[in-house]
Amino acid sequence: MDNLTEVTEFLLMGFSDICELQILHAGLFLLIYLTAVVWNVLIMIIITFDQYLHRPMYFFLKNLSFLDLCYVSVTVPKSIHSSLTHSNSISYLGCVAQVYFFFAFASAELAFLTVMSYDRYVAVCHPLQYEAIMTSEKCHHIAAIAWLSCFIYASVHTGNIFWEPISRYRKIHQFFCDISHVLALVSHEVFFAEFVSLALSSCFVLVCFVLMIISYIQIFLTVLRIPSVESRAKAFSTCSPQLIVIMLFLTTGLFGALGPIAKTSSIQDLVIAVAYTVLPPFLNPIIYSLRNKEIKAAIWRIFEKINSLQIRNN
Repeated sequence: MDNLTEVTEFLLMGFSDICELQILHAGLFLLIYLTAVVWNVLIMIIITFDQYLHRPMYFFLKNLSFLDLCYVSVTVPKSIHSSLTHSNSISYLGCVAQVYFFFAFASAELAFLTVMSYDRYVAVCHPLQYEAIMTSEKCHHIAAIAWLSCFIYASVHTGNIFWEPISRYRKIHQFFCDISHVLALVSHEVFFAEFVSLALSSCFVLVCFVLMIISYIQIFLTVLRIPSVESRAKAFSTCSPQLIVIMLFLTTGLFGALGPIAKTSSIQDLVIAVAYTVLPPFLNPIIYSLRNKEIKAAIWRIFEKINSLQIRNN
């Protein structure tokens, strides 16, 4: 409660104060946001209603699409609203909520990407045992554990950051409550808070990264032993979209994590922030739609049904 009396709001100073540039930023972000929403919702609808996609891989993909939808909604709508209204303030509790949900959805996305890597490992390396291992009940349990653990993780991380008193300096030189810039506003014990936060994040990311690396090494070794060139290409095609998504998420996240704690910002910081907050949820559904043959086939089936219904009505 002492924190709430010290600082009641923060000022997000990420983008330019020039009116024309703010409108340009709002327009670009709105276009990206609507595209991300439409594609992710489309994938969720396709997987839900297409019986051919009622399999573990697509169950986890539907969770990932929902996560992308939530992930991009944490930061982008607020930034669009701030640019359109020319008001760059965010309340203390609003900043806490933004940090909490950003951590929850980002860590959940990493967890589901790890689970999806394991799913592909079982499908490629142990195809005869796949249905026995990846049962519907087990998939739902895994998803529930991933969701619950990530919200607990976000609670610990957010509590660690905002447990420290916030200084009178309340400017955040980003378009959202970025962790490194929020930590720069904490009192003299910021180094302890940063160390604990970094240790928690590093351990979680390292475990997920090692599990994904092990899974894909086993997948590649197994695929290379397949004598048929056609079967080998099919196995690679089922894994390549997910591998691209993993590399995109980890690469952009790594650049964001390596950023120093600072009270100022630069164009480079803004570009990196946009890369790890906006690009993954925007590109993930597009990558899966363009690279996954079953998703493309399901989209065409939906369009054919819509056309047939229109012909009947006419």
